[in-house]
Amino acid sequence: MERGNQTEAGNFILLGFTEDPDLQSLLFGLLLSMYLVTVLGNLLIILATISDSHLHTPMYFFLSNLSLADIGFTSTTIPNALRNIQAQSRVITFAGCISQIYFFIVFGCQDNLLLTVMAYDRFVAICHPLHYMAIMNPRLCLIMTLGSWLISVLGALPETMTILRQSFCSNIVIPHFFCDLTEVLKLTCSDTLINNIVMHSVTIVLGVFPLTGILLSYSQIFSSILRISSDRGKYKAFSTCGSHLLVVSLFYGTGLAAKLSSVATLPSRISVIASVMYTMVTPMLNPFIYSLRNRDIKVALGRVLSKMVPLRESMNPCLP
Repeated sequence: MERGNQTEAGNFILLGFTEDPDLQSLLFGLLLSMYLVTVLGNLLIILATISDSHLHTPMYFFLSNLSLADIGFTSTTIPNALRNIQAQSRVITFAGCISQIYFFIVFGCQDNLLLTVMAYDRFVAICHPLHYMAIMNPRLCLIMTLGSWLISVLGALPETMTILRQSFCSNIVIPHFFCDLTEVLKLTCSDTLINNIVMHSVTIVLGVFPLTGILLSYSQIFSSILRISSDRGKYKAFSTCGSHLLVVSLFYGTGLAAKLSSVATLPSRISVIASVMYTMVTPMLNPFIYSLRNRDIKVALGRVLSKMVPLRESMNPCLP
C-alpha cells in the first residue's frame, strides 16, 4: 500500500454497522431512539438532583456528574454515526477522528473515576456512618469531582497526542462506527511501540487503579454488612449500594468485552456489537437502574415531570 501521512491529506472511512441499504432506515431509527432515551434519561436525573433539596447529598451530586459524563460519552460517537447513515457517507476527517478519540477517552475515564468516587462514598456511608457528613463534606466532594474531570481531560492527552506523530497508509478503512483508538493504531504504517506503551500505561493508571479502589471499597462494605446482626439491617445496608454495584458491573463488563474484542482477532461485527453495548446500552440503562431502585429519585422525577406538564400546557393554549 502507498504510504502517506494522514495528518496532511485524506480522510478515514468508517465502515459503520452494516452495508445493507435496506437496514439503514431501521438502524437510523433504532440509534436515534436509543440516543434520545439516553440523553433524556440522564438529563432528568440531573434536573431531579438539582431541583429537589432532598437530593442535595454527596451520592446524588456524584450521580448527576455521572449522568453528565454519560451524555458526553454517548454524544461523542452516536451523532456522527447518525449523520453518516443519513448522508450515506462514511468519511470522517483526520481532525474529526482525533477529536472523537480524545473525547471518547475523556468521558470514558470520567465515568471510571466517578464510579470510584461513588464507591468511596458508599464505603464511608456504610463503614463509618456516624462520621459520614464530616468526611463527605461539600468541599471534599467538590475537590474529588473537579479532580476527576481534570485528570480525565489531562489523562486523555498522551494517547491522543502520540497519534499525531504516526503515518498512515492511504485509503484508510476503519471496521467500526467510530474512531476507536485500537483500530486506528492497527492501520498505521509506522512503529507503534510508543503508542502502545502510552496506551497501556494510561489504562493501568486510569483504569486498573480505579477498579482496584472500587474492589477494595466493596470488600470493606461487604465485611461490614456481614457483621450486621439483623437481616433487615443487612438488606438496608446493601440496598444503599445495590444500584451502584449494578452500574459498576455493567460498565466494566461491557468495557472489558469491547476491549478484548478490539484487541483479539475476532470478526469486526463482534467488536462493533461489544462497543455498542459499552458506548450506548450502558449509558442508556444507568438512569433506569438508579431511578427504578431508588425511591428518592422516583419521587424527585415525579416532581420534575409534574412541573413540566403545566409548563407545556401554558406554552400551548390550544391543548384541551
